[in-house]
Amino acid sequence: MDNIIAAQELQVERKHFYIEFRENERGRFLRITEEAHGRRNTIIVPSTGLDEFSRTLDEVLDAAESHSAAPSA
Repeated sequence: MDNIIAAQELQVERKHFYIEFRENERGRFLRITEEAHGRRNTIIVPSTGLDEFSRTLDEVLDAAESHSAAPSA
């Protein structure tokens, strides 16, 4: 059985996101669940990969921000 260490909920437009840091007998992990239009999708990131996951997310967001700030040709 999972033990929830920390949890937050976020609504963006019609989507609900549940972000939970949990642990079980196999270790700790981040669980992100998206719920929209009656459907649910979940990703799980083991705690050992959270630094890399966070760094990669930051890189993608920085690239997207740079792309939107670039002048159109």
